[in-house]
Amino acid sequence: MLAIRIPERRRRAVALATAAVLTALAAPSLTATGATAATADYDTTYYKNAIGKTGTSLKSSLHTIISSQTKISYSAVWNALKETDEDPADSGKVILLYSGVSRSKSLNGGDAGDWNREHTWAKSHGGFGEATGPGTDLHHLRPADVQVNSIRGNLDFDNGGSAVANGGGSLVDADSFEPRDADKGDVARMILYMAVRYEGDDGWADLEPNEKVGNGSNPYIGKLAVLKAWNDEDPPSAFEENRNQVIYDSYQHNRNPFIDHPEWVEAIW
Repeated sequence: MLAIRIPERRRRAVALATAAVLTALAAPSLTATGATAATADYDTTYYKNAIGKTGTSLKSSLHTIISSQTKISYSAVWNALKETDEDPADSGKVILLYSGVSRSKSLNGGDAGDWNREHTWAKSHGGFGEATGPGTDLHHLRPADVQVNSIRGNLDFDNGGSAVANGGGSLVDADSFEPRDADKGDVARMILYMAVRYEGDDGWADLEPNEKVGNGSNPYIGKLAVLKAWNDEDPPSAFEENRNQVIYDSYQHNRNPFIDHPEWVEAIW
């Protein structure tokens, strides 16, 4: 039987064509998936009146958008947090803010070793307490270790201090609290959500960030420059994005825009 000799040029062409086909079959799709695709969808629906704006115009548009929400009671927050902050590695536990500890969902309460409801925007900064509205807004409420939560108290946020016992790397001094690195962006985006959501037009104080610490009972929390830096240093995680989605889908039906668009922090402030 005669062997058919294929010219070298022809063999190279066939090999290249075959490789191209195999590459096309194996290559992942470049279509946006996950949070990227979801954000793009919300840009044409939920955020459509905010796209392209900056400064006070953007802040005003976002305020109108996110003020449409379903409010829940303070007692209902317990069960909500068990879903929003569920440990992705163990459905029987929640991940605690500041410490990063995974703790049983059943250990919610007020004793040492329990977790309770941390108001990231301290409730005394604006006088809303635990009232339905800012006092129960899941976008700034997180599970936290009882003792770590007590150490944070109503302190403003800033860099520096001494290590917080069992705080996962968080620091504290006389007038400020610094969360562990993995939570810094989360804290910044929760604080800035509150500043956009609560503008003094619904019976509650106009909440605003400023460049001070020691704000006490004033409706302010600092420091804005530090919060902006934290937003840049610690971008939204999959955990944070999932939390935003659960709140939107199952509870309040509004979103934290700075999780979807962290660049809007700089666009406003």
